[in-house]
Amino acid sequence: MAKKPDTNESGQTESGKKSGGGIAGLLIVAAASLASSLGLFYFLSPSAPPTAAACPPAGTASAAPVTRPLAQDQVYVEMKEILITIGNAPANRYLKMNVTIVTSKDNASKIKQAEPMLIDAFNNYLRSIELKDLEDPGFYPHLREQLARRSELVVGSAASNGVLITEFLLR
Repeated sequence: MAKKPDTNESGQTESGKKSGGGIAGLLIVAAASLASSLGLFYFLSPSAPPTAAACPPAGTASAAPVTRPLAQDQVYVEMKEILITIGNAPANRYLKMNVTIVTSKDNASKIKQAEPMLIDAFNNYLRSIELKDLEDPGFYPHLREQLARRSELVVGSAASNGVLITEFLLR
């Protein structure tokens, strides 16, 4: 006959002690988590909240955007107009775009010579974009960044100082 394990008054076996802290343990863990979260928020937040002085009214002189002066040897080289269809359904939507490359006077001829390769690189990228991306106004900084990246890949980062989108028409 098998021997029964020894039990105490509460019905627990001697070898299996009661584990966990129950509700009290959970409350302690929750309180510690809350305290550490608030502490991190307090120490990592800026010391002073933003004030109205950080954003002056539109009519004041300090509201004018800070612009950097044009470099003396900086020129703008206009590319040919880019016209592509958008989407793979019937070609009823198209994108018309004019792009200008910012460069130095010394590199202007290099940009003009590389114009077919630049337009090809731009077309390849523009064809991969979906219509929903072009309809999102927040996408345009990304678009300019990607065009500038492709310009730097084709002519080199020393020759291309950025890309300006001078005309953008989505129909």
